[in-house]
Amino acid sequence: ILNEITLLIEQKYDSEDDDLPYEEEIIRNPYSVKCWMRYIEHKQNAQKSVLNMIYERALKELPGSYKLWYNYLRERRKQVKGKCVTDPAYEEVNNCHERALVFMHKMPRVWIDYCQFMVSQCKITRSRRTFDRALRALPITQHPRIWPLYLRFARNLPLPETAIRVYRRYLKLSPENAEEYIDYLRSVGRLDEAAIRLAAVVNDENLVSKEGKSNYQLWHELCDLISQNPDKVTSLNVGAIIRGGLTRFTDQLGKLWCSLADYYIRSGHFEKARDVYEEAILTVVTVRDFTQVFDSYAQFEESMIAAKMETTSELGQDEEGDIDLELRLARFELLITRRPLLLNSVLLRQNPHNVHEWHKRVKLYEGQPRQIINTYTEAVQTIDPMKATGRPHTLWVSFARFYEDNEQLDDARTIFEKATKVNYKQVDDLAAVWCEYGEMELRHENYDQALRILRKATAIPSRKAEYFDSSEPVQNRVYKSLKVWSMLADLEESLGTFQSTKAVYDRIIDLRIATPQIIINYAMFLEEHNYFEDSFKAYERGIALFKWPNVHDIWNTYLTKFIDRYGGKKLERARDLFEQALDRCPPKYSKTIYLLYAKLEEEYGLARHAMAVYERATAGVEPEERHQMFNIYIKRAAEIYGVTHTRAIYQKAIEVLPDEHARDMCLRFADMESKLGEIDRARAIYSYCSQICDPRLTAHFWQTWKEFEIRHGNEDTIREMLRIKRSVQATYNTQVNFMSSQMLKATTNASGTVSDLAPGQSGVDDMKLLEQKAQQLAAEAEQDKPKPKEKILFVRSDTSRSELAELAKQFRRGMIVLFLIQQHFDFQWCVLEQLLNFGSLITCIVSLQRCNWSRSLSLLLSLED
Repeated sequence: ILNEITLLIEQKYDSEDDDLPYEEEIIRNPYSVKCWMRYIEHKQNAQKSVLNMIYERALKELPGSYKLWYNYLRERRKQVKGKCVTDPAYEEVNNCHERALVFMHKMPRVWIDYCQFMVSQCKITRSRRTFDRALRALPITQHPRIWPLYLRFARNLPLPETAIRVYRRYLKLSPENAEEYIDYLRSVGRLDEAAIRLAAVVNDENLVSKEGKSNYQLWHELCDLISQNPDKVTSLNVGAIIRGGLTRFTDQLGKLWCSLADYYIRSGHFEKARDVYEEAILTVVTVRDFTQVFDSYAQFEESMIAAKMETTSELGQDEEGDIDLELRLARFELLITRRPLLLNSVLLRQNPHNVHEWHKRVKLYEGQPRQIINTYTEAVQTIDPMKATGRPHTLWVSFARFYEDNEQLDDARTIFEKATKVNYKQVDDLAAVWCEYGEMELRHENYDQALRILRKATAIPSRKAEYFDSSEPVQNRVYKSLKVWSMLADLEESLGTFQSTKAVYDRIIDLRIATPQIIINYAMFLEEHNYFEDSFKAYERGIALFKWPNVHDIWNTYLTKFIDRYGGKKLERARDLFEQALDRCPPKYSKTIYLLYAKLEEEYGLARHAMAVYERATAGVEPEERHQMFNIYIKRAAEIYGVTHTRAIYQKAIEVLPDEHARDMCLRFADMESKLGEIDRARAIYSYCSQICDPRLTAHFWQTWKEFEIRHGNEDTIREMLRIKRSVQATYNTQVNFMSSQMLKATTNASGTVSDLAPGQSGVDDMKLLEQKAQQLAAEAEQDKPKPKEKILFVRSDTSRSELAELAKQFRRGMIVLFLIQQHFDFQWCVLEQLLNFGSLITCIVSLQRCNWSRSLSLLLSLED
């Protein structure tokens, strides 16, 4: 074996010594791919011919190895990279690929590389045939790897026919990619076939666009394509296609109509385009579609006029050209003039039962009687009252009013007669028609006819029905319409007799459709004809019909009229009426009745009865009105019985009224007692009222009491007042927060605080600073203290003023120090007693603090007074 190896090496290869191990390994294992790959890797940097020879030897032994073929072909392609495509080396590489495909024809990677290599050589026919061979050789599951390269190759060719044929083959396998084919056809100008393909895509309901387009978007593309290229798209019926889209996409009619008109315009069929526009504006049902079509129509007419003017200027003026131009201008002006009417037609096509739009349509035809009559006729025939938006009876009334304005009363009556037979949705609509009918006759002074019309409207039908029974027609329910009855009552009062008017009002009450105002009108009518008892009976019937609060106006009018009529002649009857009125009367409405009742007793009855009524009124009215009622009660009692009789009233008012009003009552009560000379009574009242008067909020009360004591008291009474004031203030100051905030606010306004001092400062400096603050607070209190109008006259005590001032100063100083130290250092009270040695007074203050800190402060701050 060694001899044979040596002989082969010497004869054929002239190999280097380091190749011997690889050659020996190959001889031992000629069918091992790993051995050959190791040898090839070893010779990677050798000459190309040597490397290729090794590959050839390996493939001769292993022709079915994909790994060897793949690496070999890749190496051969790399070797020719950068050379001219006409170099013979390219053909050698092509032959290698062909040899490889003998064994590797089922490997898509080999076909892909070969096809790309052929395309890079710019050999169109051979490339196309290679792609075809690849598609024939590979199974169909591998075709998606070939087709993208094939299609890209076909699209880059300057031969559209070749690409089209390739795409046709491709779409048989993948019809869902038709959009790509359509885009290519549009890019190369094959619009006819593009339109055919796009129409097929649109008609295929199961097709899902790969580009995410909706069916409407594809329709829109098709319409744009065929409408903008009428000379190139000849295989399709454009009109049928677009009209088919009109039936499918009813929410996008404007664009489709414009596309159809654009197709005829580009085709040169201008009259057909105009017919399309006219048909569109008469069929669209949305304002958006109408706006699109109308704007396009107007732009078309403008362009036609501009083109005609340009042609006339170039060819010169002639009579026929001028007539044509004037005709086009007139057509354009007519189109602009028709716009409001056309828009109204669109809205009526949206909702033919829209009453408001029918009225607007009539206004658009102003000055055209025949058109107005036709519009009214069409409106009343079209509108279904059950579906109407608005009040359908107004159309009938306006229709009749139109005939009336043109002095055609017979036609107006005919319209009203027809209107009364329409089955409206609501009874009020039919009632309005009857009332308008009667008013028309009144305007023309046909009073008897007006009465007959309204009597006919209120006549009892053969089949009675409840007013709100919607299952019955309105003609059977209108006899209970208060609107018609009210007008009939007014006419009877003006034109009829007393008996007929009374019968109408009685009928209204019997039907139980009367309102409080109807009752009052009936009673006033009877009163005008001097039927007073009948008028009172009418009030009684109304009271029986209604409950509170609806009956309030009836009672007020009834009671007032009864008193005006009889005064004190029928006092017991009047009292019964008032008691009946007050029974179940809500407090909200009882005040007026109580005042009327009391006035009756004052003028015609007994004073004690009047006082009893006033007393009942103070408890029967609303809480917000009790204060006012007590004032009236006190005033009337004082006028009738004298001032002393009001004491019990004042006491009751103070008990039942809220604090705000009770405080006012106390002041008035005390003032009255002081005027009567009852000083002790007045002082007791002030003392009682002080319990509901916070000194911080009711300074007026305390000032009033102080002035009272100055005028009528002495030193002891003033001390008692001040004691009570401090006690009340302590009661309201249940928390120290209010007082502490006031004190802190005052101390922060000074130059500094105790906490601002350095720890090393002596206690003398602390006390000096606190004394300054105490003096400042005392000065502010002196300024805020009200000045008495006259001197206080009472006996002095044995203590001199200087001693009292010094005592007050010690109190203030001790309390301020106490308060500030507690706020800043939070000391215990037992410690404070040891720290502060201000004598028995400070000890007393500390003991008070244990009970009530707020009260101690208030006592100290009040000491100056």
